[in-house]
This record gives sequence, C-alpha cells and structure tokens, in this order.
Amino acid sequence: MARRLRIGLTGGIASGKSTAAQRFAELGVPVIDADEASRAVVAPGTPGLEQVARRFGPRVLTDQGELDRRALRNLIFSNAAAREELNALLHPLIRAHMELQADIALGPYLVMAIPLLVEGGGQRDRVDRILVIDVDEAVQLQRLTARDGGSEEQARAILAAQASRSARRRAADDILTNSGSVADLRRAVDQLHERYVQLAEQYQGLP
Repeated sequence: MARRLRIGLTGGIASGKSTAAQRFAELGVPVIDADEASRAVVAPGTPGLEQVARRFGPRVLTDQGELDRRALRNLIFSNAAAREELNALLHPLIRAHMELQADIALGPYLVMAIPLLVEGGGQRDRVDRILVIDVDEAVQLQRLTARDGGSEEQARAILAAQASRSARRRAADDILTNSGSVADLRRAVDQLHERYVQLAEQYQGLP
C-alpha cells in the first residue's frame, strides 16, 4: 500500500479538537481517535482490562466487571507512580490499536487525533504533520468551566497539567486559531483539507 500522509490533530482541552475532528470525518477523512482507542483497549474481556485489574485490583472495576473510570482516575490523580504504571500498561495497547485502524483506513490521508501528542514526546514519529487547534487560555477557561461546571481553580489546574500553549505552537506544522464561531472553525478545516489533499499526493508511492 502506498504511504499516506498522516496528520496529528492535537490541542489543549476545550480548544475545539472534537469539532475539527468531526468536520474532517464529514469530509470523508479517516479519523483515528486516541480517546476511542483508550476505551477500546479496556473494554470487557480485553487483555488491557485484565492487566489493569491485576495491577490495581477489583476496586477499579464496576459490579458488572467494566472499568470504573472514576475510581481509577481518583486512584492515580495524586499518585504519580501509579499513573506512570498505568501509562506503561495502556499506551502500547492504544498505539497498536490506532496503528491497526490506520492500516485498514481508506483515503488519501488520515487524521490521528491525539490530545497528548505534544506531551507524549516520542509520538512525533507517528505523524507527518502536527495540526494544533489553538485558542487563548482565557477562552479555554471560559469554555471549560461552562462545559464541566467546575470552578476556575479546577480548570486552571487541568490546563497546568497539559503542555503550554506556546509549546504546542512550537511543535505545530499547521495552526488553526479557534477564536470565532463553530462555523468559522469548520470553514478553516475545509480550507486545510484542500491543502492536505494536495500534500497527500506527494506521499503516495513513498516507502
């Protein structure tokens, strides 16, 4: 199969990544989503869920045998060592799942939606270009508190745990500034899609 252009879609929380990803999908572009992969690898009956339960015990399972995400999140939130162990267990599974989806996807190029692409460091080799959905921090805070109903202090803590806006911008090959309406962002994706289709032709036939 000819090599296809891979776009790594990322951005801070409440930046508009999901809206951009949805528009790419509407345009017929395969979108391989890291969040969806993270849920798939710990679905009931999977080796991933078995490994998590073996390491953290039945307290992270519901009565139905599914992963209790809230319990797991509370467990690792203030425990850096446990968080690193969880990442070591799941990240290889998530990556393998996404690669399998990418291999069977159709289209001249594909989008790998990875929220922690910049934070992940070594994930840069997975994509050919990084597309950052960029937004001012004040707008992020407003959207995050409105969406989740938390306090501004909680929202700031979430932002502080992610890569900085400047770090994402430095890592980006392409930036879409999401300071307007949803319609504005969708139109910006449409324009970028045309460019990516042209760039994708350069990748076809490469090893």
